[in-house]
Parts: sequence; C-alpha cells; structure tokens
Amino acid sequence: MSYTVFALKWRPQDFESIVGQEHIVGTLKNAIQKGRLAHAYLFAGPRGVGKTSTARILAKALNCKDGPTLRPCQKCSSCLEINHGRALDVIEIDGASNRGIDEIRALRENVKFSPVNGKYKVYIIDEVHQITPDGFNALLKTLEEPPEFVKFIFATTHPQKVMPTIISRCQRMDFRRITVIEIISQLEKIIRQENISIDKEVLFAIAKSSDGSLRDAESILDQLVSFSKGSVSLKDAISVLGMVEQDVLFSLTDKIIQKDPAQALKLFNDIIDDGKDPGVFLVNFIEHFRNLMVSKVSKADSKLVDLPQEVCDRLFKQSQSLSLEEIFTAFNILIATQEMTKRLDSQRIPLEISLVRLAHNKNQVHSTITVPPEAKSAVVPVEKKEQPVPEQTVKDTSAQTPLISLENVKSVWGNIVNHLAKVKMSVSTYLSEGEPTKVAGNMITVAFPKSCSLHKESLESKENRIIIEKAASELCNADLKVNFILVAEMKRETDARSNPFVKSAIDMFGGRVVKED
Repeated sequence: MSYTVFALKWRPQDFESIVGQEHIVGTLKNAIQKGRLAHAYLFAGPRGVGKTSTARILAKALNCKDGPTLRPCQKCSSCLEINHGRALDVIEIDGASNRGIDEIRALRENVKFSPVNGKYKVYIIDEVHQITPDGFNALLKTLEEPPEFVKFIFATTHPQKVMPTIISRCQRMDFRRITVIEIISQLEKIIRQENISIDKEVLFAIAKSSDGSLRDAESILDQLVSFSKGSVSLKDAISVLGMVEQDVLFSLTDKIIQKDPAQALKLFNDIIDDGKDPGVFLVNFIEHFRNLMVSKVSKADSKLVDLPQEVCDRLFKQSQSLSLEEIFTAFNILIATQEMTKRLDSQRIPLEISLVRLAHNKNQVHSTITVPPEAKSAVVPVEKKEQPVPEQTVKDTSAQTPLISLENVKSVWGNIVNHLAKVKMSVSTYLSEGEPTKVAGNMITVAFPKSCSLHKESLESKENRIIIEKAASELCNADLKVNFILVAEMKRETDARSNPFVKSAIDMFGGRVVKED
C-alpha cells in the first residue's frame, strides 16, 4: 500500500476537525441550519490554514444523502466520492492554470447543467486571484445570478488581487493564522495516533517554524520522522530546519544583561560555526526581544505572546532584568543591523558590532567627556561670558551671530553621536538618523526624514534633550541648544565613512568601504 503523507492523512473531514477557524465554522453551521447559504463565498487567508479543506467539507455537508447537514455521514456515495476527489458534482479548479477567458467561458456553459448525483453543483476555485480580468468579467453575470443548484467557493491567499466586482458578489470569510499552541495541540494528537516518540521541545520548534500554517507543520513533522532513526530529538529538528534554539536566544540575552560582550561574541560564533544562517538568527533575535516586551507589559500572557506558558514564564523572568527602554533600544539596534546587512556583503560583521554595543558596559565609562584632538582643532574658541543682547534680537534667533559654525558642528557630529552611545544608547541610535543643517546663535537645528518622526519625538523629551545639549556643548566648547525638525527629503552631504556605525565597524575590523548605494 502506498504511503500517505500526514498533511493528507490528517486533513479535516468534518467541521469539528477544522483547527483554529472557529469563527468560520460557526458562521457556516448557522447558515446551513437557517437555510441562508450564499451562492458564492470567498475564503481568504494564509497558506495551509484550511481554506480548501473547509470548502470540501461544505460541499460534503450540502451533498450528503442527509444534507444539507452539519455532520456529513462520511458513508454515502457522495461523501466518499468527495473524500477521494472524484465527485462529479464538486468541481475543483486551479485558478493559476485555468485563468483565461476561454476556460471561464467553458465553466459558464457547464454551470447550466444540473448536478449528476447530489443536490448541488459546487465549484471550488483555488488561487482565484490568478484569473485574468477578462476571465473575471466573463464570470460576473453567472456569479451574480447562478442557477439555484450552483454554489461557488473561491479560495485565495491574496484577496487584494481579486477584482472588487467579484468580491462584492461573494460572502467573504477571512481565515487566520493558526497559533503555536493550536498547532502543538494538533501535532500531539497526530503523534499519539501514529505512535511516534518525539520530544515536546521538537513540537514547539516545528510550530514556530511553520509560521501559522498547520499544513506546513504536518509536513515538517513527516520529514523529521523520516529523517530520524528512532525518537525524534530537538537536535534532529534543529539540524533539518536550520533554526536557532530558544535556549541560545535566552543565553545570548543573558550575556547582554550581564554586560559581557566577550561571551556574547563567543555564543554568536558558536551559532555560526553550527551552520546557522546569520539572517535567520537576526530575525529570531528580533522576535525574542519582541516577546520580552510583550511578556513584560502583559505579565506573561500566553495568548499575546503565542508561546507555551512555560516559555512565557521564562520570558517574563528575563524581562524583569531589562527596562522597556532597554528593550526598545535593543530592538532598534537590531532593526538598524538588518538595514546595514543589506548594504554590506557580510551579515556577520554588523551582527558582531551590534552584539558588542548591546553588551557594552556603559557604567565603566567616565562621566567626563574627553574631546578628541581632531574635535579640538575644529572648534572655534569662544568667550563664555554673556554679552548683553538688544531686545529686538532676543526673539529672532536667526539674527544672532553664530557662536560656532555649521561646518564645526558637522566635523564633530560623529563624535557627539559616538559619545552618546556610552551615555544612553537609545539617544545615540535615534540621533544618528539626523543631520545638523543650521546653526543660529547657540541653536543647532537637526533635521530628520519624515519616516523618523518617532525618533524626533523621543529626542524632544526633556531628559534626552539635556543629555544631547550637554554632549554638544562640551565637544564644541560652547553653550549650545538643539532643535529638531522633520524634512520631506534629506540629502546626505557626507559619505558612508562618516556614519558613526559604519566608522565603528571600519575602526574595529580595519575594513574599508568598497561600495555605496
């Protein structure tokens, strides 16, 4: 007998077997009970969440010998034929290969004929968004006023690509991604029935990697069972899936909390030596800090984190060692690292720099600021003594003679940003996206692109503004204030080497910029 893969063997055959779509099942059951079934449905949602399976179950509920019924008997000829995909009255069409006007015209002609055995003729069109506009237009009239014995069920992963005129003639039902908890529960049911020996951590790893698709999770389980010789271990899952263990993410975060950059780099090096993809690791690490944030504010609510309760408890415990601002800062640094990896050939170097920045112990840095020689040479000496200013110029800052030139500020800007990284990392990260564009009197205007409005708002807080003005004043040897503005478009006058983060990478590893976008 030929082998049947889990995704097909465990495909739901009735409404009760559908996982994670209670809102859809409830609506369809009510419609059947009240005799209010629409003539056309649009099932929209991610892959592998049950759209086509639900369509087949609905067809079975309509054409069962007891139908329309909420519980198809699974024994009559109609139910059995639908289960085996050979029912003449349930026509499944692939929208990708039957997308033209000729195929739709043929469908429109066949719609007129009565069902062969069942009560209804059901057309299930998968990936319906693939049908051409001409094909859709040919279907419109039939879709609006089909014969009373015809039902249309459209399934798509891209509902936004379906013509509005088609959507307006259907009842739309949105399928959701299946949660990690629900996927684990279904996998546990499968391994019990199939008598499979498997570690519980493996089920968690499978559910995480399936991205809300139950079909993908069942396929991965099938693959792991074939791969392993006996019991399926977490090591097998990691080897096959190429994923990063949850324990490693916790350990690496502990090194950041403990301000131990050497051990953080060693852990990261072990991850790379194990053959893990740096890009996958970065995505997993970003998600870990997202989970820390949610756990901290929700007090380990497993529904919000979408992880088993024991993992949520562990996340909550670790989150207590971090402030929300530290979590936000880490999140921003990791997101910036993603952007940097797109500009450089190496994914590893930006990650190493970011891990050192996150684990750097800022408390070891002296509170006094040492002005670099190059900064001192660029500073214009000024007299700190206050001079009387005519009343009419006090209200007009632009009329004041600058205490320091814009060129002077730009020449030490990288030093200001780098110093702030030792004082408060989030301020340094946000400020690095801005650029000094004007100096009037003692006021430095720093411009940000409109996409960085949150950066501007954060820096405008009293605490952050004081930190910035103190650093700018000491490095420029002048009593300075800062003003932040948003601009539609920023034209960077400096090259990549002046970016403080790129510069730190070059200084640390002795590299050079070979290409700029």
